[in-house]
Amino acid sequence: MEKEKINGARVLLECLYRLGVKDIFGYPGGSVIPIYDELYSFSKINHYLARHEQGASHEADGYARASGKVGVCIATSGPGATNLVTGIMTAYMDSIPLLAITGQVNRSMLGKDSFQETDIVNITLPITKTNYQVMSIEDLPRIVKEAYHIAKSGRPGPVLIDIPRDIQLEEIEKERFEELYVENLNLESYKKGYVENLKYLEKALKMIKESKKPLIISGAGVIHSKAVNEFREFVNKTQIPVTSTLLGLGAFPGDEKLFLGMLGMHGTAPANLATLEADLIIGMGFRFDDRITGNINKFCPNAKIIHIDIDPSEIEKNIRVDVPIVSDLKKVLKLLNEKKIEVGNIKEWTNKLENLKEKYSLIIPDKKGVLTPQKVLKNIDKIIKGDAIVTTDVGQHQMWSALHLTFKNYSLISSGGGGTMGFGLPSAIGAQVACPNKKVLAIVGDGGIQMNIQELMLLKKYNLPVKVFIMNNSYLGMVRQWQELFHEKRYSSVNLDDNPDFMLLAQAYGIKGITLKNEMDLEKLKEIIESDEPVLVNCIVDSEENVYPMIPAGKSVEDMMGMRGVKDYDENI
Repeated sequence: MEKEKINGARVLLECLYRLGVKDIFGYPGGSVIPIYDELYSFSKINHYLARHEQGASHEADGYARASGKVGVCIATSGPGATNLVTGIMTAYMDSIPLLAITGQVNRSMLGKDSFQETDIVNITLPITKTNYQVMSIEDLPRIVKEAYHIAKSGRPGPVLIDIPRDIQLEEIEKERFEELYVENLNLESYKKGYVENLKYLEKALKMIKESKKPLIISGAGVIHSKAVNEFREFVNKTQIPVTSTLLGLGAFPGDEKLFLGMLGMHGTAPANLATLEADLIIGMGFRFDDRITGNINKFCPNAKIIHIDIDPSEIEKNIRVDVPIVSDLKKVLKLLNEKKIEVGNIKEWTNKLENLKEKYSLIIPDKKGVLTPQKVLKNIDKIIKGDAIVTTDVGQHQMWSALHLTFKNYSLISSGGGGTMGFGLPSAIGAQVACPNKKVLAIVGDGGIQMNIQELMLLKKYNLPVKVFIMNNSYLGMVRQWQELFHEKRYSSVNLDDNPDFMLLAQAYGIKGITLKNEMDLEKLKEIIESDEPVLVNCIVDSEENVYPMIPAGKSVEDMMGMRGVKDYDENI
């Protein structure tokens, strides 16, 4: 009797299912038709049809951030594969576990400029942890397991698998597949993805004890390592004030007394001012990037620095470090919490920072007859009370969201390192698929929403109750702000007063559309947010409102503009 056989496409799906993949986002094309043919009858995995491959990559990204699992996207060869590149880069910059699967021309056609042939492996080499081109069906089970493991281990990140079409069609005996799909993958050369270094733990404890003005800076690594509980225990034990990077928001509750707000270019005044005086910085799971440090030579001028990170390449990449600790942050925090942590007398320091929070609290501009983005967000905040997943696009609305929403449960999904416009809507779709019982809000700009607006179709098709809030100021707002402040108001190519009618677009995509124009309209927010259907909300906001505070690029805290969040440039620190 002839033994049962399965083809490469089925092998791929079986491997993904056994690894725990339940949902994938993709767009079909010639080089992945065999995979889609198998998906037709493979009920164990749900496929969500994106309307553009970039949308699929961001949807998988949002899914990963919301669930903590590996997000999976699929595209055909050539333009399908290259349309994933922006999403892969976005995931790479923010350390998001993403598995990108691309079709490829038949092996015999490789290197011959065949129809829709693109060397996606080399194109994505700098923006993936690793990538593969499958050249034998017998390698496929190992590659899929290995790629999935690498994407989520150590410092997470994207991995790409490129599969020629003929391998998808080639058959293998099912018995042989079972032999190849070994349950215990042995990756001797990639056990963790990093070399652990814990030898300076005691030195770190000594520095904490001797410090009089310590400050914790937390990043997305706290969330990626699933160390939020341990992190909060450490802060509560030590009572050391906390500030956060954009992507670290929510690791420590935003309404707690010890929390100073976001740090960096558009961070709060108390958080940034604290770095001027701090004598010890405890950096946890972030990379001292330029949006945090500004002028490196003037960053934390009086502080010794403890840097805890899973990636040794981040230690002293951007800034000198006194105590480097390389390990999984959850493990480090567990070790620290088990010890008797002695903290010096820092009451005077914490009192001073409390006073700074009161003195430089953010102001919500009140402009008669005009909605301000800050007022819209503050009203949203009162309704969701930190109990929602919020995704953003990139620009002014992103910074206003970080400043004026209260994040309590690490619920912000945003493109940090990549600064990718068009991210907000599709990432919200992925997050809603991952967390069907959570409220999901996308806060976007009128520029960014148009970069992947076609993904609105998924809200209707899959009945996803995402609420999309467009902060519509008829400008590319952040670019306009820079042009106002640093280029003598030469507003070059930033005016969007020819925006489409977003309400007609909502109607075209089959979802409800609501416009908010004034303060009276804000009364509609509660009903909008609590409804069980998707809604596109067009918020007509002040066209020339700026994001403050602001530290100009390459400058330091002393150059901060708009200390209270309004246009008081000349206020002395």
